[in-house]
Amino acid sequence: MIAVKWQQMIAGLLCMGAISSPQYVWTLFTPVLKTDFNTNAAALQITFSLLIVLQTLFSPIQGWIAQHIRPRSLIMLGIIITGASWVVTAHVHSLNMLYLTYGGLGGVGTGIVYVGVVSLLMQWFPKNRGMAAGAAAAGYGMGAMVTTFPISHLLAASGWRNTMTVFGLVMIVAGLVASFFLKTPVQDATQETVEAQGYTTGYVVKTPLFWLMFFMMATMATSGLMVTSQLAQIASDFGVAHLSILGLAALPLAMTLDRVANGVTRPLFGWVSDHLGREQTMAFAFTLEAIALTCWLALANHPVAFVLLSGVVFLGWGEIFSLFPATLTDTFGTRDASRNYGLLYMAQGVGAIFGGPLAAWLHQASGNWHPVFALAIGGDLLTAFLAFAVLRPMRRRFMQSTYRA
Repeated sequence: MIAVKWQQMIAGLLCMGAISSPQYVWTLFTPVLKTDFNTNAAALQITFSLLIVLQTLFSPIQGWIAQHIRPRSLIMLGIIITGASWVVTAHVHSLNMLYLTYGGLGGVGTGIVYVGVVSLLMQWFPKNRGMAAGAAAAGYGMGAMVTTFPISHLLAASGWRNTMTVFGLVMIVAGLVASFFLKTPVQDATQETVEAQGYTTGYVVKTPLFWLMFFMMATMATSGLMVTSQLAQIASDFGVAHLSILGLAALPLAMTLDRVANGVTRPLFGWVSDHLGREQTMAFAFTLEAIALTCWLALANHPVAFVLLSGVVFLGWGEIFSLFPATLTDTFGTRDASRNYGLLYMAQGVGAIFGGPLAAWLHQASGNWHPVFALAIGGDLLTAFLAFAVLRPMRRRFMQSTYRA
């Protein structure tokens, strides 16, 4: 049984890795797409925002569908839609069609796989849901590190249309092979009793505590997605995009390191929070990202500093996908945990709007990245303060009132 559980973990991580490129490699395509579609950065970044918004907007619905359709079938469908979004995008010639294919199809497909894998792995690890959610998120965060350099090389050699066609098919094949090994666990009566504990989603969304967590996650998502969606533009503006370190191009090297940090931080800080407390860990991690962004802005002209500090930025950001679901389930129980997190996960969609087109517009209007970084740093520090000074006492009072009741 133990071996089967870890086989499911590996298969789930491979599925997540297979569909991670649309979000985490998008920035490589932005310079050539901006030229090919004769548009500006703000208009182009709407594509990325649509991808994230649709990925998160339907997550509660996808969580409900997952209760009625075999997880493996649902995940396979999501993988096919995600890969097809790139294959179809390779043949579009208008910005509106780019929105529909890359943003629309890609968002729905990646959302189906993300919610399906997280829900399935939490079923296989009922006593370690935080670890399971963090590990699944790590697979999504780290998956693109395998494709970053190959996509970068093929993009330079044969253009973006051929690159999307090839890697869209790779996504489908790799994802379907991995998903073939997924199974649904058989729950016993004891586990079904455990699942019944906690609050319903209808109650959760009426509490100020939930909306505080939603605001905090949206604020943190904004800064991380600003860097994710516009790293290529940032590198170009600071003059490091075409520089190399030890024979490797600085931009794809930074993206690869970012994927590693973005993946490692999720289970790492999830484990730390199990021992130090959720809010204390949030305060530390969010402050770490603020410091890293400040240093990154100051030293961005140096290629080595650019690469290393971008990794630290993601080390302080990616853990939101393990800390927030763990905190949510700690607070409101397991009864509607998947649906509750589906609603909280929509905060990333809000962050995609502010971190995507609005950040690009602010950069375009001001002519530099300083106001964008200033807002991101301010948001990180605000959220770190809220975690320790507001969320912690609010959660303590809520848990105490629940215990007395």
